[in-house]
Amino acid sequence: MQEETARSAIDTFISAFNASDDSYVTALLSQALTSDVVFWGPLGRSEGVEAVERFVLDIRRHPAGTGTMVRCSAVDMPDEWARYQWVFTTPDGGPRLAGTDVVHLRRSLIDQVIVFAGEIEPSAS
Repeated sequence: MQEETARSAIDTFISAFNASDDSYVTALLSQALTSDVVFWGPLGRSEGVEAVERFVLDIRRHPAGTGTMVRCSAVDMPDEWARYQWVFTTPDGGPRLAGTDVVHLRRSLIDQVIVFAGEIEPSAS
């Protein structure tokens, strides 16, 4: 049950990147995130739904065009932490970015997001 709750919050969060209109982004994020969410993104740490909204809107306005964000793995959830992999693809074969997010849930909502963008290179043996 806990994994299903996490999956629902994560999929709602991801759906904000794919909303049909920017005006839906805030409502989707508010359904998935706590108001005091801590977001560790590529540009550092920020707090609050508004900060995450700015990040999502920036991604939606990618110079190569509006892309698509999808969860491309199962949700792995030991206790209140969950991780999943995602892929962001821009139209017409434009840039593609993949990564892994780690999220913490509190009362069925995400209260922390840690974004690991890009592939991790194998270690040298």
